[in-house]
Amino acid sequence: MLRIDHIGIAVKNLESSSAVFEKLLGKPSYKTETVESESVTTEFFEIGESKVELLVAESNDSPIAKFIEKRGEGIHHIAFEVENIVAEIERLKNEGFQFIADQPKKGADNKIICFLHPKSTNGVLVELCQSV
Repeated sequence: MLRIDHIGIAVKNLESSSAVFEKLLGKPSYKTETVESESVTTEFFEIGESKVELLVAESNDSPIAKFIEKRGEGIHHIAFEVENIVAEIERLKNEGFQFIADQPKKGADNKIICFLHPKSTNGVLVELCQSV
């Protein structure tokens, strides 16, 4: 693993949450993007070498909508940047970790991504991401 790429935060309203984080961090977001496959819109803020990603559901059956319904707004996941996501998935499987999906897919911010199941990471949703 190379570094913490970002921390994902599930929010109900992107506009008001973006305003909060803009005030908190003292700068505007650098990118807003919709990821159709996940029914989510994301907004990114840079903080040094890492980022904060705000995530808002675009449909009631999206993973973010389900998360907020169960737990409310808050930290959704932590993402680690990897050099070779396929090799890292294989390494972690060999270590006994479970994945939500076995194959990486296109994510936001020019990344391919894959999520580890929180049952195998002490209740934390972990995302692996690789720049493309």
